[in-house]
Amino acid sequence: MTHATNLSRPIVEALYTEALVLADEVRAVFARGTHEPEIGEDTMTRLALSTEGLKTTTRMMHVLAWLLNQRAFFSGDLTQEQVRLHGTLPADRPSDEKALETLEPATRDLIAETEQLHKRIARLDEAWRSGFEMASPARAIHSRLERRLSDFSM
Repeated sequence: MTHATNLSRPIVEALYTEALVLADEVRAVFARGTHEPEIGEDTMTRLALSTEGLKTTTRMMHVLAWLLNQRAFFSGDLTQEQVRLHGTLPADRPSDEKALETLEPATRDLIAETEQLHKRIARLDEAWRSGFEMASPARAIHSRLERRLSDFSM
């Protein structure tokens, strides 16, 4: 996999399209979860749908806001300084493993997909803020190992 050395409009547009499609799927899934509870429906499942739905939609709104800021920069509506000061991607709030266990597999997969997109955007944001400075190969391997290990610890 090659590493980007700068953000470009096509990269941002592709990510924006991907995020819009994913956000629509999230809306559809969690909108279904707001129905009146069926007889015998588990309270913990309703609570998990509510809390994980809020985290997931918030995650997607943060990703979309970041991408919209980048689009505004490419359109000339924001300066690079404005984006650097006010366009940071907020940290993600990981899902609650116990809550996820009560949800359907398709819903868990969708949540995981949003978490992965957020991680991708976070890496891009970090690289953009550091000017895509290339570290030594040893440091790059060390950073990749740290990211992989942190993925397993969540």
